[in-house]
Amino acid sequence: MIFFRSLLRSPHPYSEYSSFRALLHVAIERLCQRYKLALSLAVCLCLAAPVHASHPDVLLETKIPKVSVATDNKAAANKPNDNKVNDSNAAIDTPYNKDTLTIENVKSINGLAPASLWQPELSEPSLYALLDAEFAADRDDKRRAVAIYKQQSFKEDATAVFERALSLSLRNERVEDSLQFAKTWQDQNPDHVPAWFYVAHLALRAHDYILAGETLNRILRYDPRADLSEILIGIYPNNDDDKRELLAALQPLDSEQNASLSVLKAGLLYQFNEPEVAIVHINRALERQPDYVPFITLKADILRKIVTAETVINYVSQARLRNPDSKSLYLYEIRYLLDLKQSEQAWKLLLEAHSRFSDDAEITLLAALVSLDIEKYASADKLLNMLAKSPAYLDQAYYYLGISAERQQKFDKAKYYLNGVMQEDLVLEARRKVVAFEMLDNNTNAAIATLEKLRKDFTVFEPDTFVMQADILWQQNESDEALRLLTRAARKYPDNEMLLFARAQLLDDKEDYVIKRTLLNHLQALDPSNLSYQLSYAQLLLANERSSEQGLALATAIIQIRYDDPRYDNDLHLQALNVLASNALAKKNYKQVIDYLQTPYDVLPTLRSGSLLLRAYQGLGDNQKVEDLLVDLQQRFSFGQHNINDSIQLY
Repeated sequence: MIFFRSLLRSPHPYSEYSSFRALLHVAIERLCQRYKLALSLAVCLCLAAPVHASHPDVLLETKIPKVSVATDNKAAANKPNDNKVNDSNAAIDTPYNKDTLTIENVKSINGLAPASLWQPELSEPSLYALLDAEFAADRDDKRRAVAIYKQQSFKEDATAVFERALSLSLRNERVEDSLQFAKTWQDQNPDHVPAWFYVAHLALRAHDYILAGETLNRILRYDPRADLSEILIGIYPNNDDDKRELLAALQPLDSEQNASLSVLKAGLLYQFNEPEVAIVHINRALERQPDYVPFITLKADILRKIVTAETVINYVSQARLRNPDSKSLYLYEIRYLLDLKQSEQAWKLLLEAHSRFSDDAEITLLAALVSLDIEKYASADKLLNMLAKSPAYLDQAYYYLGISAERQQKFDKAKYYLNGVMQEDLVLEARRKVVAFEMLDNNTNAAIATLEKLRKDFTVFEPDTFVMQADILWQQNESDEALRLLTRAARKYPDNEMLLFARAQLLDDKEDYVIKRTLLNHLQALDPSNLSYQLSYAQLLLANERSSEQGLALATAIIQIRYDDPRYDNDLHLQALNVLASNALAKKNYKQVIDYLQTPYDVLPTLRSGSLLLRAYQGLGDNQKVEDLLVDLQQRFSFGQHNINDSIQLY
């Protein structure tokens, strides 16, 4: 209230210029701090307006903000009244000169309401215009607010107005437009150092690396040790071309005394596989800030390309000892040890970190997981039970306690913990394991009850539960019931691909050929790149026509996908080999079956692959291979335990 009383006691707006200037400075400062006061301020100011202004509409029309702002105030004061803006199509992006300045992105503001009431031409920002801009911003008329603020920022003593204009521009305009505005303002105010920083940052964000380099060079000439960290936040390019342009712009700059610039160069050089040069720059940065953890970890990353793993570990360990409270250095060293497959060392260091950061849930969880990985189950259970005391980590603790119990073959205990998991991103997998445990005990009813409860508690997983329940029914030789279940579920979720595909998988390749082909064509239309749909379609075609060129082409294309291709899937690759081998077996091309499957079976044996191989060796009459393979299948899969001869005929 003191602020408003002082305004009410202030002289009339048409009084001495110096008084108005003082009022303006106070108001601008308050507006920049809390622009929500604008409404109350406007009410108070309007109370001070002259009573003889009986025709405000006429006055409003004469005070519409101009697109071109006069910068010579004496000339502006002498211009006649017909100098109003009449050209509604004033050009955008007209370069600034000593007489005019363009407001970016606004061709004409004739259509906007006036920025001031009964306002004389002033060389400094207009209080009324700023109030109008804040009202516009509060009403979500961002275009008007930005236009007015930009216009007013080019007057004298308008630094705070410029910063507010730039803030609004960044939130509501393209970064290129904000850069153009900041550059134009900085050109008019060449000695305003903060503007250099704004321009450098925006130039980097807009990928104008030439301007960025020039501006950074100016900053470094002014202060070689200037803190550039704020400039560099959020500007790192995403693609290699932009990274190369940025590096080219930075290379001529003398960064020897500037840590943040040295680090940026080091990071770029490291990404372009120039670690020997990168290490020079990161060492310069570390000379300025030897214990700054991000610099230390970047140097460790660079060292990993040019020295031995032992040297890197020693470097990080020494840095960790100098910074014993740095959790990041502990985690860096631990993860590097895990990358090196040195799990025992990582586990010991994790226990040390856990004793130092006993309340840190992230370290506790990581220590528990590594304990599970190296089969230190007592340690894992102890850590996970500690973690379970934190409500935020309860579900994760229960999930991994269930995994620990499963690996120790304590299945009842595993079910207890996994049934307690309620976190949405873990619950489906937890219940899937519970269902598997119930099926191991042939407890079909309990398995289905688990799925029904999950369906009730988490409707988002209804399609998944229907598919799992159908699989249980199929395992119990109730294929017709499984198909009916999926058909009902598909009516409820007609566009769910998982349900449609599961239903297609249950259909017979020959008896249900038309329906299955229709379903698979529909699925391929929904997702043409899905390899599972393509393989199932290939199997359908080959089951009905052994020489189907399309079926052979689809299956062959899948086995030709390289292991380093993102589309590669080991299970799908093996399924495709089985499809092709099965087709070759039907053609009595036994040698081809062996070529397809012998090596995959040696690496990752499956019952399906072994059965096809067995029949191929039978067809070739290789009795020794048949006998050896039968023994292997019996040991691995309990194959043919009841009647081996019948099993041979079956397979």
